Amino acid sequence: MFRVIYIFCFLLILNSMSLGQRTGALRGLVTDSTSGEALAFGNVFIDELKIGASTDARGYFYIPSILANKTYRVIISYIGYETRQREVFILQNVITHINVKLMPAAIDIGVVEKIGEKYIEKAATDISLERIFVKDLEMLPKSVETDLFRSLQHLPGVQTVGDVSARFFVRGGSSNQNLVLLNDVPVYSPFHALGLFGSVDPDMVNFSEFYKGGFTAEHGGRLSSLMRIVTKDGNKNKFGASASGSFLTAKALIEGPIPDGSFILTGRKSHSNAILKKFLNEKDVPVDFYDLSFKVNYSNPDVLENAKFTLHGFASRDFLDNSDVLTEDFRWTNGILGFKYFQWVTDSPIFFEFSVSISNFDGEAIPNLRMILRKSRKKSIRNILDDFNFGGDVTYIFDTQDEIGVGMKINKVKTVLSLENDQGAVSEIEAEGANTVIYAKYKILHIKDFGLDFGTRVNLTRFAITTGGEFYFEPRVNLSYQLLDGIKIKAAAGRYQQELTTISDENEVISIFEPWIITPRYLVPSSAVHYIFGLETELNRYLSANIEGYYKKIKNLPLLNENKYFPADPDLIAGKGEAYGVEVLSKYEKSFFNVSGSYSLSWSFKEIDGLRYRPRYDSRHSVNLSLEINLGKGWRASAVWQYNSGLPFTQLIGYYNRMYFDDLESRNYYFIPHSILAERNAALLPDYHRLDLNLSAKFNLSFAAMYLDFSIINVYNRKNLFYFERETGKRVNMLPFLPSAAIKIEL
Repeated sequence: MFRVIYIFCFLLILNSMSLGQRTGALRGLVTDSTSGEALAFGNVFIDELKIGASTDARGYFYIPSILANKTYRVIISYIGYETRQREVFILQNVITHINVKLMPAAIDIGVVEKIGEKYIEKAATDISLERIFVKDLEMLPKSVETDLFRSLQHLPGVQTVGDVSARFFVRGGSSNQNLVLLNDVPVYSPFHALGLFGSVDPDMVNFSEFYKGGFTAEHGGRLSSLMRIVTKDGNKNKFGASASGSFLTAKALIEGPIPDGSFILTGRKSHSNAILKKFLNEKDVPVDFYDLSFKVNYSNPDVLENAKFTLHGFASRDFLDNSDVLTEDFRWTNGILGFKYFQWVTDSPIFFEFSVSISNFDGEAIPNLRMILRKSRKKSIRNILDDFNFGGDVTYIFDTQDEIGVGMKINKVKTVLSLENDQGAVSEIEAEGANTVIYAKYKILHIKDFGLDFGTRVNLTRFAITTGGEFYFEPRVNLSYQLLDGIKIKAAAGRYQQELTTISDENEVISIFEPWIITPRYLVPSSAVHYIFGLETELNRYLSANIEGYYKKIKNLPLLNENKYFPADPDLIAGKGEAYGVEVLSKYEKSFFNVSGSYSLSWSFKEIDGLRYRPRYDSRHSVNLSLEINLGKGWRASAVWQYNSGLPFTQLIGYYNRMYFDDLESRNYYFIPHSILAERNAALLPDYHRLDLNLSAKFNLSFAAMYLDFSIINVYNRKNLFYFERETGKRVNMLPFLPSAAIKIEL
């Protein structure tokens, strides 16, 4: 650990020696002129020097080492906004700060100036990263309505097990290996309605970053992927409201300014379950759900210059109330409350952020009549998770444009779970512990055509062993090199650890309830190693292509012990996993239409007790083709075609009756049929493919803006097989031909 500190101190001194004496720096904030929302990942370019920077997630940019006592032409551009130019005088040994407000372009999808963009991106070290904006989601065909999580299914390397679920699996990893952060706070069950849709309303989202692997040292806690969702701040200039409805939900949004800040409040509620029958073979789906969110921001330079305070919250609830007394009921809730303090130190290239948050998950599987008849199953299965987070990080930007970052996080978690397996063994699992993590990273950006981000996370304690836990290092490295103009190579390698896991039965066709627990003391926390290599090409201004290959190795993967017969037997045993593959993504983007195509070739495996098998989400070949067209006058159209080779499944080969005793003294007994299954996931479903269409329009009324959206899912009504019912052998297909519509009014 001290060796790492010495290295960072040496780099700090080395860069300090290179500071110029006749230079200054430029810092600024780029926002939307109509709402005041920060514009993340825009471009800022100094024309005379041919240097620039990108805005960060908060809308800030910083350009150091500018020759002082001169006036420069600064060009600020952002996709969908009018490019703006500013004349800025740079003072010596001073950080000049500017605020830039960009006006949305008058046209729907205009020609976007990409001034300096190629230069700015030359040293970018991001790999396996997709940035998702709400405007991108609105162009996709909707199963019922716009959904952030379902949009991931169109990305290479992301798999699902069918149309029914929005749960996603990334590069061979299980769904519980995906970290979902809402304003940097974990959401433990980010899905509504049996997992059909995400619980995060897209109307509240500013942008999202989705890493399919290789994420850097400031993030951790999961083995496969990271989805970071940042919500809007709310309109700082005027009050506004919107209301919208679909066949499934009704929702509303209100936002506006407050003294020295802004707020936003959203709410969504299900009102009909009729359309959900299409997802489950015309079966009744008695789902009732809602979600609420809010965010309040405050920033006053007279109180604290260059500081921002944020209070945010989120709540969701789902209740599945089955009318059939032989079918279980389910309920689960999520709750989040967080506070952030961000500070850019005046006249210094240092910024830091401190945060504190709580996140709660409470889920319950309520027994059906058959379970109540068995005294051993009277107790419902309930899972509670309480998560408290406190932490902060500091970033320093050198005159060379290199960056150094350090941070610390204290995470306290408590989980409670009661469950019973097929053998009738009852388990009561309760755990509580704290995990302390520090990280340090250094980002080299001053070398021409080369970028390097390297660092490590250090786990000082385990949740299961709060005191005296051994150190666990998670080194990470990401690099990029501009081989030729328009050709860049990228690579990443790193180690990742995960201490929280879910318990799920891999034989279940639809997993409704996946309870969270802390990895028990008798197991080593699961870990994974990522190796990623990529090639990015820009063949011309409009055409680009990316290729990535990856290899992932997972150790100590906690899996359910299906051979537990006695309470003393362990609930979980350690397995392992492996995944590798190649992904190709190509895009052709012009002012009035976009075309993209992707292909992935992948393999994934799990192994437990010497049995190596393919998980249910392992599709060997995947293809996604999409077309977006701006028809003019507010009209847009899109089409998406998907293909996946057949998913593995476990065949049913017979049944047997198992005898249960209600009371040994009276010798009352009864029989319950149980399935006999073949080798796990040894068979393959037929190939899957479907075509979806979307047509949307915007109308400006005298008092409001109105948005209409029409979608058709599975246009040619492909009968994609989902599964065969184990009780009856009946075939169940995925979504049929399904039209849907939505309307939104924005004041």
